[in-house]
Amino acid sequence: MSSQLNVDTIVDKAGSGGSNVKMANTSTYVSEGGAVTQNTVQGLAKMWCLASMADNSIYDSFNTSSVDDDATGQLGFNYTNHMRANGTYAPQVTGVVADSTGFNDAGTASILADQVTMQASDTNGSAYDMNPFSVTVHGDLA
Repeated sequence: MSSQLNVDTIVDKAGSGGSNVKMANTSTYVSEGGAVTQNTVQGLAKMWCLASMADNSIYDSFNTSSVDDDATGQLGFNYTNHMRANGTYAPQVTGVVADSTGFNDAGTASILADQVTMQASDTNGSAYDMNPFSVTVHGDLA
């Protein structure tokens, strides 16, 4: 037997505001056109961080416990909640250059269950500390 719940707002028992909503990893949503469904949990970013390579400070983040200065132009992002151990998740990186040195590459140096390390270089291929530098991770948590 199937049931449907139609409500305008979900609030906590006290009626004071928001509520905690738990979704199973099989939860789906319907596409904008209504033709297909997608897995909600798979589509969420599991980690993101905006950090400075200059002083290893974190401006803002989600599921990031700390960052490591692994070398010039190389920053390691450590997860609060680990990803699956097989390293088959997808980190995306973005860097901003504030001078005329130029930007050549920001690639992945290593992908581990507890950390992803990113490498940045200038147009000459030399390691380069970028500020700010950010990463977003999509994939499966452990």
